[in-house]
Amino acid sequence: MAKTEKRYIITNRKGCFTSREYKSGPLTLAEAIMYYSYTLECGVSYQYEKGNKKINCNPKTIKGLITNLTNAQNNSAANGYGGHYSYEEYVPEIA
Repeated sequence: MAKTEKRYIITNRKGCFTSREYKSGPLTLAEAIMYYSYTLECGVSYQYEKGNKKINCNPKTIKGLITNLTNAQNNSAANGYGGHYSYEEYVPEIA
C-alpha cells in the first residue's frame, strides 16, 4: 500500500478576541507552501529591516510553516506585530 502524505487544515485568525477565522481546505505540506507562497514572499521582502525575522520559504515540517507564516505576517506589519496567528489541524485519512 502506498503511503499518502498527511493533510492539514490551516486556520488563520486575526486577533485574539475576534471571530475572523480563515480556513484552508485539507492540504499537504507542499500544497500549503504553494497556497501561502505570497504571504511568505511578502515576509521575505521585509526580513532585512531592523527587528524582523528571517523567513524560510520552503520549510520541511508543518510546524515550521506555521512559524514562518506568523513571522512573515509580523514582518509585513508596519509596527512589527501583525495581529494574526495560525495553527494547524491534522485531518485523518478516511479509508
